[in-house]
Amino acid sequence: MPSAREYNFDGLVGPSHNYAGLSFGNVASFSNVKSASNPRQAALQGLAKMRALAARGFAQALLPPQSRPNFRLLRSIGFGGTDADVLARAYREAPVILACAYSASPMWTANAATVSPSADTFDGRTHFTAANLNNKLHRADEHAQSSRTLRALFSDEKHFAVHAPLPSTPAFGDEGAANHTRLCAEHGARGVEFFTYGKVEFDPSAPSPKKYPARQTMEASQAIARLHGLDAARTVFASQNPDVIDQGVFHNDVIAVGNGNVLFYHEQAFHDEAAVLNKLRAALDGVGAQLNPIRVDTRVVSVGDAVASYLFNSQLLTKPDGKMALVIPQECEENLAVARYLEQLVASDGPIDELIHFDLRQSMRNGGGPACLRLRVALTELEAGAMHQNVIMTEALYATLVEWVGKYYRDQLDPKDLADPQLAIECQLALEELMRILALPGLYDLT
Repeated sequence: MPSAREYNFDGLVGPSHNYAGLSFGNVASFSNVKSASNPRQAALQGLAKMRALAARGFAQALLPPQSRPNFRLLRSIGFGGTDADVLARAYREAPVILACAYSASPMWTANAATVSPSADTFDGRTHFTAANLNNKLHRADEHAQSSRTLRALFSDEKHFAVHAPLPSTPAFGDEGAANHTRLCAEHGARGVEFFTYGKVEFDPSAPSPKKYPARQTMEASQAIARLHGLDAARTVFASQNPDVIDQGVFHNDVIAVGNGNVLFYHEQAFHDEAAVLNKLRAALDGVGAQLNPIRVDTRVVSVGDAVASYLFNSQLLTKPDGKMALVIPQECEENLAVARYLEQLVASDGPIDELIHFDLRQSMRNGGGPACLRLRVALTELEAGAMHQNVIMTEALYATLVEWVGKYYRDQLDPKDLADPQLAIECQLALEELMRILALPGLYDLT
């Protein structure tokens, strides 16, 4: 059994980062609508997180932002003329759609794709399926560039398979790794892939939320498992609790996170908690691992506090000594109930014995925390050597990107600025230089 490391690919925040409140069901995003954002600070906060984790010895890489504004979207719905004409008319007639075209949401790379490492798949390759994200207009076009980026980074077909997104229809609504995790004894060993979903498209009697949309379907999760060639005995599907979706848990990674054999979750995360745990235990028994569940009771941390603090939208990282660190946003320290719980957690002599805090306010205010910002990819040493190397975080790359951000990113972006044609030019110039920095010529179609 080859050893493997888990690489966290964090999304590099794009220069059009803004607060448009486009994501109905995402409480933080909706509550900050039309506020002024700070793209420069957002990018620097994300880079600081990547640098700090890389310095600790965790395998850290990045996924580049996508090209914005999305002129293809705007022109396809009738806005014509020069680029400046398109922006001016869209701002006058459809400012929300213009905000969709400028959205920097690809920063949340947990939604970029679902990933199955080679230890789990039928052909011994690492498989990727870019998420179609068809539930939201501002994200529905991301899959094209996500697929292009993944193919550029993981181009060696001997080791990697990048699948096309699922059909872009509600029946196959797919939100990527935000509704998927992997449990195992160690990253290079066979594991159990755990898919969660919010509704069953073809069974109206199945549990589903009433207030907010369910973004992941069971049918989508099952399709990805087939595409990746996963063993049915080592694959578990579970329904999210529809009541917590209606409380702002738009993805499962807002209410649960897994790593190794640990599942850190809220008591109300799943529709049938006992059945889910039994399935996971049985599947893990088959790969020689024992489930270690860490359950947070509602009386200790309410769903509201979990959503407000993004307690579960944290990263669980295995340290060299086998213990785990929990990467949390600063908001967890500022919520009394959550802070008290975490103090008890690290003192409990359990698997999690350290908290790593980051200030990610620009991301948090737009509805995404530490786990939203990263896509996990477990790679053997051979596979890691076969991927594109220039996206791996180093001190040199960090310094270069900090300088790049300072050159191209604004420190304030108001909703009215989206009509400024100079912003579009700045975004394009930034990406042209980024392709050179990352040695990824042709990554974007900027024509």
